[in-house]
Amino acid sequence: MTDHDDDGYEGPAELLDGDTAVEVSVTLAGHFDPISGKYSWYGRVAASPEVAALVEGGARDVRLRTPHGEVTTKLSDVDPWGRPRVEGFGTPPFEVTTTLAG
Repeated sequence: MTDHDDDGYEGPAELLDGDTAVEVSVTLAGHFDPISGKYSWYGRVAASPEVAALVEGGARDVRLRTPHGEVTTKLSDVDPWGRPRVEGFGTPPFEVTTTLAG
């Protein structure tokens, strides 16, 4: 368990590389980092032959689009299950809780 509540998104998304759009599934999370003063988000893209082709083809810089937003990110740190990591600072590609519930 963490000291803070994470925001996040799990569901369909698209990876955009130039004119190529790849339908994917993502699991994303994030939180406000009080030290940097920025929102930090991160997650994994589900493994698929299309995602592997992007990574193997050198497409590391991509746009990630969800129903909630679109951001520039990198495909990095592919885990043993073939899922590349995505991350960023600032506005995430998902809705963020902006109020505190009592």
